[in-house]
Amino acid sequence: MTLDSREVPHPVEVDLASPLFKQAAVYLKPRELSLLEEAYQYSRKAHQGQFRKTGEPYVSHPVAVSQILTSWNLDAPALIAALLHDVVEDTHITKAEIGQKYGEVVADLVDGVSKLDKISFESQKHEQAENFRKMLLAMAKDVRVMLIKLADRLHNMRTLTAMQPQKRRRIAKETLEIYAPIANRLGLNDVYRELQELSLSHLYPNRYKVLSKAVKRARGNRKELIKKVLGSLQDCLRDHKFEATVSGREKAIHSIYRKMTTKTLSFAEVFDIYGFRVVVKDIPSCYVALGILHQRYKPVPGKFKDYIAIPKANGYQSLHSTLLSPVGTPIEVQIRTTNMDQIAESGVASHWLYKETDDTSLSELQTRTHQWMQNLLQLQSEPGNAAEFLEHLKLDLFPDEVFVFTPKGKIISLPRGATTIDFAYAVHTDVGNSTLAAKVNHEPAPLNTELRSGDRVEIITSKQATANPHWLRFIVTSKARSQIRHSVKSQQHEESALLGARLLKQALNDLKMEPDTIAREHWDRLAKEYTGKTKNEILSEIGLGKQLAIVVARHLLALDDNAETQTNAQKTSLVIHGTEGMALQFAKCCHPIPGDPIIGYLKKGHGLNIHTHDCPISRRAHNDPHKWIDVEWDPDSSKSFLVKICVLAQNGKGLLGKIATKVSAANANIETGNFEQNDSANYAEINLSILVTNRIHLARVIRNVRSLDEVTRITRLKS
Repeated sequence: MTLDSREVPHPVEVDLASPLFKQAAVYLKPRELSLLEEAYQYSRKAHQGQFRKTGEPYVSHPVAVSQILTSWNLDAPALIAALLHDVVEDTHITKAEIGQKYGEVVADLVDGVSKLDKISFESQKHEQAENFRKMLLAMAKDVRVMLIKLADRLHNMRTLTAMQPQKRRRIAKETLEIYAPIANRLGLNDVYRELQELSLSHLYPNRYKVLSKAVKRARGNRKELIKKVLGSLQDCLRDHKFEATVSGREKAIHSIYRKMTTKTLSFAEVFDIYGFRVVVKDIPSCYVALGILHQRYKPVPGKFKDYIAIPKANGYQSLHSTLLSPVGTPIEVQIRTTNMDQIAESGVASHWLYKETDDTSLSELQTRTHQWMQNLLQLQSEPGNAAEFLEHLKLDLFPDEVFVFTPKGKIISLPRGATTIDFAYAVHTDVGNSTLAAKVNHEPAPLNTELRSGDRVEIITSKQATANPHWLRFIVTSKARSQIRHSVKSQQHEESALLGARLLKQALNDLKMEPDTIAREHWDRLAKEYTGKTKNEILSEIGLGKQLAIVVARHLLALDDNAETQTNAQKTSLVIHGTEGMALQFAKCCHPIPGDPIIGYLKKGHGLNIHTHDCPISRRAHNDPHKWIDVEWDPDSSKSFLVKICVLAQNGKGLLGKIATKVSAANANIETGNFEQNDSANYAEINLSILVTNRIHLARVIRNVRSLDEVTRITRLKS
C-alpha cells in the first residue's frame, strides 16, 4: 500500500539511505552492497517528484522497508526488491525492465508485492481479496514476498497518522485481521505485537490512550513488585546452582485489551500485565527449571502448556506456566532455550538470520511454514473466487489449536472446534472424501464430534463413500471446506453431465436423430461456438439447466449438412429412476412419488426439478414451454421417496404407538412426526413424513392406518 501525494513543492531531499547501507554492509558482500546502492538510485529517480502524506520524499518509504528487512538479515535480492516494490505500481517502470536489470528473482518478488491495478473488479472487497490471493500465492513460492509486504505494512502503520481517520480505521482493521495474524503464523512475534498495538491505537484511539495511561500508572505502582518477583525468580534458580537468564517483560496493550474484552475484566482485575522469561541452554534444562520453580511457587491448575513437546503451528516452542508470585498475584513464566528464543522472535526470518546453524527446531519451522504455504497453493487450485480464498485464509490464521493422534500415534494439529471430518482431510484428501464413519478413543462417534486434545481418532473409509455437502455445516478447517466443495462440485458436474446426456438424447430423438451418429467434428465446432467448452461441460450445463437440450440438439442438427429436421416427430419422455443424484431434485412443494403424473422443470444452476402435474408451479408450464420437459417414472424403480400424510384421530393412550405399528406393518419407515392436540374436541392431528416406494405402497400404508378405530381422517399432504 502506498501513502503518497503527488504534490511537487517539498523540502529538498537529503541522503536517506546511509543508515540502510551501514546496516547492510555488516553481512552483505561488496558486490551485493554495490547493487543495493544502485537500486536505491534507480528507485529514487523513479519516484522523483513523489511525496508521502507526511511530506517526506516518497523514496523514504522503500528505504525504510529495506531497513526493516536488514534487521532480519534478509539477502540482497529481497533488499533490492524492497527498494523497488512500488515502482511497478506507481511509476512507468515495468516488471520486464526490473527483470532485465536485476534478474528474474527480484522481478518476481516485486511483482508478488505489487497490487493488481490493471484489472477491473466487481467491487473493492473483491479487489482486496484478489490482491491478497495474488500476494499469498507469490509468498507460497517465495516467503520473502510476505516478509517484504509485512515490512511495508509495518512502516505504513508507523506513519499512518498522516491519513484521514476513516482511511486509518480501514487500514488498521485490515492489518489486525490479515497482516498481524500472518506475522504470527510466520513466527515474527515482534512484528505481530507491534502491528496489533498500532492497529488498536488507530481503531480505538481513545481506548488506547486510556489504557496507555493506566499501564504507565501501574508501571510506577508495580515497579517494586516486578523487581521483587524478578529477584525472587533469579534467587530461586541461583540457590539450585542453575544457570539461566531471567527477564521481565511488560505485556502489550493490545494483549491486555483483548483479555479485558474476552473475559469482561476491568484493568484493575488484570494482574498479569508483566510476564517473565527464563532462557536456558538446552531442552532438558527447560524441564529442570520448571521443576525448580514449581517447588518454590504454586502453579495455577490448568495453566500449564508444553509447546516444546507439541510446538505451535508457527514453530513456536516454550514451556508456559502460571505461578502464584511471592506477593500472591499470578505471574506467567515462559521457559525456553536460546535457539527457541531466537526463533520465537524472528520466525521464518531465522532462515536468513541463522543460516549457519544446524538447529533442529529451525528446520522443523521451515518444514511447517513450507507445508502451510503449499496448502495455500492447494487451496488456489480449487474452484472458487478470491473472496472464498480469503475466507479460507482467515480460518487458518486464527487457529486456537487442539492436538489429536492417529491410530499410529502421529500428532495432528487442528483448530479448536475441529471435527472428525476435519481430521480426515488433515490426514489426506482421499481419506476425507471416502470417510464413512469414525472412532474417537476406540468408540464409534458421529462425524460432527468436536475433538479435544489427546483424542485418538480412527477414520473408517469406503471406496463407495463420497463427500457430503452437509459436512459443510459443521467443519471448521479451510482444507476440509475447500476439498468438500471441490468434491461436491465434481460430483455434481458428473451427475449433471449424465443427466444432460439423457436430456440431449431425448431432444435428438424428438428430432429423429441418434446421438451416436453425431460426428466428432460437429461436437468440436459446437464447442468452439460455446466459447471453448468441452462436450462434457456442455452436457453438464444442459443437466444444470444452463443450456436447453432442444436448443443444443437443433444446433447440432444445423451443423450436420446431411441431416433433415423432422418436425412431425413424436416426442419422447425422459425416464426418472430416482437415483440421478444432485443433478435431479424432487420438488418439496408437491413431493412426487412413482405413480404420480409428473413433469420436469429445468431450473438454471439447479438441474432438473420434478413436479406433479397438479402442482401449482407445474401449471405454469405453458408460460415457458422450453424449460418444461415430459418425464415418466421408471417402472422398475425400487428407491424410497419421502411423502407427507396427516392423520386426524381421537386422542388416547398409545395412539402414536398404534399408528407407528400400522405404518411398519406396511413395510414403510417414519422419518419424522409432529403431534398437535386439539383440547376442545379431544382430537389429535399427527403429521408424518414416511418413506414409500410408490403410490400403491402409499395406499397400503393409508389403508392400514385407516383401519384403526381412533382414526377419523387421513390425507396426503403435498406442501
